[in-house]
Amino acid sequence: MNMFLSKKFSAIFLILGCTLIISSCSQSTSDKKIKEDKFPLENDSVFDGEEIKEPEYIITYKLDSLANEKQIDSFRTEYSNEQHKIIFALNRLDPNRLKLGLNLLIPDTLFNDIIRYSPFPEEFDILDSIPKVVLISQRIQGFALYENGRLVKWGPVSSGKQSTPTPNGLHYGNFKAKKKISSVNPDWLLPNYFNFMNFEGVGVHQYALPGYPASHACVRLRMEDSQFIYDWANQWELDKTGRKIEKNGTPFMVFGEYDYKNPFPWQKLDQDPKSNHLTKVELETLKQYLREYFKNEKNFEDTRKESEFLALN
Repeated sequence: MNMFLSKKFSAIFLILGCTLIISSCSQSTSDKKIKEDKFPLENDSVFDGEEIKEPEYIITYKLDSLANEKQIDSFRTEYSNEQHKIIFALNRLDPNRLKLGLNLLIPDTLFNDIIRYSPFPEEFDILDSIPKVVLISQRIQGFALYENGRLVKWGPVSSGKQSTPTPNGLHYGNFKAKKKISSVNPDWLLPNYFNFMNFEGVGVHQYALPGYPASHACVRLRMEDSQFIYDWANQWELDKTGRKIEKNGTPFMVFGEYDYKNPFPWQKLDQDPKSNHLTKVELETLKQYLREYFKNEKNFEDTRKESEFLALN
């Protein structure tokens, strides 16, 4: 009888021990999940798995060569004004750049909404902790605006030419002006100017889009895009003296390298519809910018969030 009770109690203690171990493991896993959710950039594990959601549809493209006046006339009559607008934007061109010998990228389906042709992901999880961010890709000559990881707008740009390139890096929106006189040439008027490198005088603004990088370091935009960013992005907040930054403006993340030897990367879309998507190297660059962003206390209303983040790193 005593041997039977001894075996019975041993079994009970064994079951209780296993239950406590399972409960402890479950609690540890739960605590870890809460910790990761609260500090989204605690370590690189957050970047594992599905980082970019591919669109449900894939648009294909063709290259049309405007070899003679008849083909130019056909192009003008075949498409509506809105469709022309999309085509020129996809080719990083102003409409007045239409000329003989031009190769134009044409999508197989023409929507009125340019967002359908975005080379940037519509949902970008690694940006979901930032209220607003401007991405500028020099490789594909395009910009993208995100709100908490959701794409709200994208469009063509013309960044700095090879001799005066736009500096890559994590920058911040500083000040803006509806009209600004260029420091390079006083005859150049820059509408909807939004500076993101104060001492270097570099910013985004409306100006001619020739279909390749052509500026003196600034980033050129279409008029409607420059107006949107002018109204949408936030400026810095200065102290009463106007000399010290108390809070940074909207982050401007400039990245990628334009291939001057093999230009017009958008024309590769006729062979590979995904050729203009973010590369692994570019994604790693953006991750590094994000680490810098979260270590800068001037990006947060509540500095405790930044302090807690640094304490865990």
